[in-house]
Amino acid sequence: MNSIIFLLMSVLSIKNMQVTSPAFKDGEYIPAKYSCTGKSINPPIVVKNLPEKTVSIALIIEDPDATKGTFDHWIIWNIKPGEEIHEGTAPGTEGKNGSGGIGYTGPCPPIGTGIHHYYFKLFALDKMLALATGADKKQLQEMMEGHILGQAELIGLYKDAK
Repeated sequence: MNSIIFLLMSVLSIKNMQVTSPAFKDGEYIPAKYSCTGKSINPPIVVKNLPEKTVSIALIIEDPDATKGTFDHWIIWNIKPGEEIHEGTAPGTEGKNGSGGIGYTGPCPPIGTGIHHYYFKLFALDKMLALATGADKKQLQEMMEGHILGQAELIGLYKDAK
């Protein structure tokens, strides 16, 4: 009976967990300020209703519409649970993005490729991860395996205005 109650509580906490941004709403356009034609800084991100035993947060921002396959815009983990990831900050350990650099890289779709979707995938974890700066998405996903308490997603859109 206790395992059923725990499972139900886990499902409810996953359902209630939210990731939003004051810069754009889910399914709407990401302002150019956060793109390669702007300042290429991360937008502010608000996290709500984390599961009770959350020790750290991981975030993956990816563009599956990229011409050469999914492009990773930001891989960051070991973020302490809190209300907001402020604009232009890196409150955790950063990994390798799709350009091979470390840190956030803003939306920058090639001209004529249409609207791109940017998935902000947030994970609540039950521990801090022993993963070095510069790790890639695959390494992060392997380290998170078995430690995800909940997840939430925000989708932003972007199209090159040129």
